[in-house]
Amino acid sequence: MVIRPAAVLLDFGGVLADAPFRAERPDLVLRLYNLIEGALSPGRIQQSLIDGAAAYAAWRDEDWPDELSHLAVWDRFVIHDWPPLAQARVRGQITRLSYDWAWREGWTLRPGIAEFLTACAAKDVPLGVVSNTLCGAAHRDYLAKAGVGRLFAVQVYSDEAGVRKPNPQMIWNATDALGIAPSACWFVGDSRRRDIACARRADIGTAILMPSGREDSGGDQAEPDVTVADGFELLNL
Repeated sequence: MVIRPAAVLLDFGGVLADAPFRAERPDLVLRLYNLIEGALSPGRIQQSLIDGAAAYAAWRDEDWPDELSHLAVWDRFVIHDWPPLAQARVRGQITRLSYDWAWREGWTLRPGIAEFLTACAAKDVPLGVVSNTLCGAAHRDYLAKAGVGRLFAVQVYSDEAGVRKPNPQMIWNATDALGIAPSACWFVGDSRRRDIACARRADIGTAILMPSGREDSGGDQAEPDVTVADGFELLNL
């Protein structure tokens, strides 16, 4: 059963926007190389980022993890075996570096998303973002750059909330800010084990899956009420 939504909450990556996966980050490697004054080779820095991203992803697969701070992510997964002075230089710019690591130049809005968001705004249906991320500021800035940021009444990101989906507190933070019961809302995500499971735990009215092609195995493979291919099908719904 699909309810008429009093508000619509959407995940960011895979739903609102997506970008091709890139393990290599030459821009960030160069920034780090200059920051630590060549204490490590570019190749070593690149490998630390690749290994760190993989380790962080494995940690995120735990069921209800509290989100780590920016500093804890870098200390635990990236710079733990770097020379002490290099570690200190990174820690001194941790917020900016986290933003740069989270940002993707290749982000584009998924098909039909701009049209769907505009239609919701025209019908006075409040919109919210509920997203796991290393740095919500990067997502917020992208949505503004894409011309849709102004359409969202609330944006909840895990690095700011201190918890991650599937913890239902992520959704409750958004619905509390909107003053609307979760049971009156739609939630749209691309992952059964994070997004749809989170929606179920939060008592969302309609849980909608928009597959993005990302790996989505293990954990609570919750079933959505509806599956859509893109924003155009969401608009039809």
